[in-house]
Amino acid sequence: MTEIIKTGNLTFSYPPDEGKEPVQALKGVDLSIARGSFTVILGHNGSGKSTLAKHMNAVLLPVGGKVWVDGMDTSDEDLLLEVRRRVGMVFQNPDNQIVANVVEEDVAFGPENLGVPTEEIQRRVAAALKAVGMEDFTLHAPHHLSGGQKQRIAIAGIIAMEPACIVLDESTAMLDPLGRREVLDTVRKLNREKGITIVLITHHMDEAAMADRVVVMDSGSVVMDGAPKEVLIRVEELRAIGLAAPHTVELLHGLRQDGFDVPLDALSVPECARAIAESL
Repeated sequence: MTEIIKTGNLTFSYPPDEGKEPVQALKGVDLSIARGSFTVILGHNGSGKSTLAKHMNAVLLPVGGKVWVDGMDTSDEDLLLEVRRRVGMVFQNPDNQIVANVVEEDVAFGPENLGVPTEEIQRRVAAALKAVGMEDFTLHAPHHLSGGQKQRIAIAGIIAMEPACIVLDESTAMLDPLGRREVLDTVRKLNREKGITIVLITHHMDEAAMADRVVVMDSGSVVMDGAPKEVLIRVEELRAIGLAAPHTVELLHGLRQDGFDVPLDALSVPECARAIAESL
């Protein structure tokens, strides 16, 4: 499986406030994202996860090291448009991403700016709205939609530009549980059925469990990297950097400490219930 995004010794510092030292947000990050994969990047506030995400489509550029998207150096200004065609970003607040008063016009905004012909734009808009389950809202006003629906429209706008990868930077953080579920179901479907690479930045452990791979960041560095059932059971290590394991793992960890012979890698609620039942 080839890589769609790669970082090499990536460092980044934010400009300092007056009289203070620069804030180093990324410290020599080496990371590869495989094409077609679903990767979750976890970390507490200030861990560097969102700063890393913004390097993936050149919203930010490296202070040191390199970022490549499909082999293209993101620091090359001549390649900037092509980099952003390959990697689309969905941000935290859906209201900040709505640019039109009608859903279909909002989804068409990106392809129009890319110079896509009108007939092709119409095809892409229809396909994108269908992909996110919003085809019945074509002529609706976005500001009348729920938070989850707005985020799905934002995702449709990215899909219409036909990227190879979508990076979601805390895109479920402002949503209620129903809205979160709508967005997560949508991105999982896009990954499974359309082969779009997904990078989900989050601090929600239950979201991490649905990925192929979990990367954990702390203080600007990658500190854990592996399959969910390998990473999310490292309860004490996660606690040490200010993260809690998924509720199911925390429960099983507590039962283990009480002497029950239960596995820690039963991440879903049904798996957890079955593991507990089998231990009795």
